[in-house]
Amino acid sequence: MTSSASRSSPSSTEARPARPAAIAAAIDAELRRHRNPVRAPAEKAYLKSDLEFLGVGLPAMRIIIGGVKRQHGGLDRQGLVALVRTLWGQPVFERRMMAVLLLEAFQPLLRPADIALLERLIRQSKTWAFVDELAVAITGPLVERAPELLRVLDRWAEDDDFWLRRSAMLALLRPLRRGVGDFRRFARYADRMLEEKEFFIRKSIGWVLRETGKPQPDMVYAWLLPRAARASGVTVREAVKYLSSAQRAAVVAAHQSAKRPGGASGRAPR
Repeated sequence: MTSSASRSSPSSTEARPARPAAIAAAIDAELRRHRNPVRAPAEKAYLKSDLEFLGVGLPAMRIIIGGVKRQHGGLDRQGLVALVRTLWGQPVFERRMMAVLLLEAFQPLLRPADIALLERLIRQSKTWAFVDELAVAITGPLVERAPELLRVLDRWAEDDDFWLRRSAMLALLRPLRRGVGDFRRFARYADRMLEEKEFFIRKSIGWVLRETGKPQPDMVYAWLLPRAARASGVTVREAVKYLSSAQRAAVVAAHQSAKRPGGASGRAPR
């Protein structure tokens, strides 16, 4: 991906940084070069989205991101934020996905104050395709660098917007996957949301438990077993994947007891 704004003249000793608008225009040209009108309607239907779709696959978008990093590796925080806002400003799925991928590629530039931008993007996302990347790959590392932002996650975990509630849990995922991290905070969030009917909340609880269970299955088992009767089937199926066979059997039995007359919860199957 090249643009006149990013090329230096033969007499110059250092290329001038390209303006965010010029980088966005070059990105847009690359996206349209890779567009697939056959693929676009299927992706739009799959994500149940109101956005326009060009039908560009994620591998192609990541290649474009690689070109941006090579040509504009000196992009500063102000330029990054301006570029992200420019790309996000049009209701085109691939432009917004590129904004998210740019935030991931340049996430070390982000400062604690940028949590407000991330919250706005999550609220406007309306799909896991943006939300999960924003939460796991961008918000999570920012919170690790700036632990004072944990109080923001605490607020998100109680928000009316279920995408923010999902993001509060997913932002804690990466350290938990490494066998460290704040399981007590995640457990507090998850316990409050355990009986929600929203699929994306149920799935996210199970996802974090599953990944935490890889390095720390005993901790997941100890937390989940007394709550298994309250948990949804979606949550349980994900959560038990890396438990021992005995632990898995005990959790599943406790969950199924809620479905039987006189069981632990007395509720009908979900």
